[in-house]
Amino acid sequence: MNRTTATAIGFIAVLLWALLALFTAGSAPVPPFLLNALTFAIGGTVGVIWVIVRGRLSVLRAVPWTIYVFGTAGLFGYHALYYSALRLAPPAEAGLIAYLWPLFIVLFSGLLPGERLRAGHIFGALVSFAGAALIVLRNGFSFEAAATPGLILAGVCALTWSSYSVLSRRLGTTPTEAVAVFCVLTALLSVPAHLLFETTVWPQNVFGWISVAALGLGPVGLAFYVWDIGVKRGDIQLLGVASYAAPLLSTLVLIGAGFAQASWQLVAAAILITIGAAVAAMASRQS
Repeated sequence: MNRTTATAIGFIAVLLWALLALFTAGSAPVPPFLLNALTFAIGGTVGVIWVIVRGRLSVLRAVPWTIYVFGTAGLFGYHALYYSALRLAPPAEAGLIAYLWPLFIVLFSGLLPGERLRAGHIFGALVSFAGAALIVLRNGFSFEAAATPGLILAGVCALTWSSYSVLSRRLGTTPTEAVAVFCVLTALLSVPAHLLFETTVWPQNVFGWISVAALGLGPVGLAFYVWDIGVKRGDIQLLGVASYAAPLLSTLVLIGAGFAQASWQLVAAAILITIGAAVAAMASRQS
């Protein structure tokens, strides 16, 4: 598989994450950690079945336990921090800080052997981040001292996912099949978190269950498998900048589904994110 193909496969994750907000809204009022347990259980089960059908179980047994700890910490840690941040701070502000992870991926990728971080990558990431900020903060920005712990957790959340993504490239020999185990273990860890911190509330109708299943199959399932391929074998700087398309596409999906309304911020964000991605792509071609 060449670098361009791997990058395209990795971008499928961004497209799937654009559906995260829609299906999460549809799964209400299921609490976060229960939703985590259900969706990762689906994503992990499908992954395990895929591994068995391909006769690759022996590959999983050969993966060191430290890799499983690393992968599970990345998936569960990111979601636990994200949910906690949104509980302790205003969702828009916490969400924006959490969405620093694509920028961090671009910056951290410069530490990887064989990678060249150009000024265009950084500039493109900053421009795209400005576009994402327009979407996330379209209803205004406010800061209260009481929200500080949540904002700090959001920052740690961004560092967690960016570190997981960049370090995954250093684990290039680890088969993508291992992601199935990461998902299963994340689902198992989410169960005690739910029992400790939440009240159990199941989906209230058929659409709610369909949303849970769709999350498990897509944004919290297939997305992590294709992302693994992208960050290990593709253009990680371009993927980082392209990830800012997720909040834009997510907003477009919500508008199409009637959950949100179009605005000038959306148009401006689309222009900024497109420019940022184009600049990063040009920088990649020069590498």
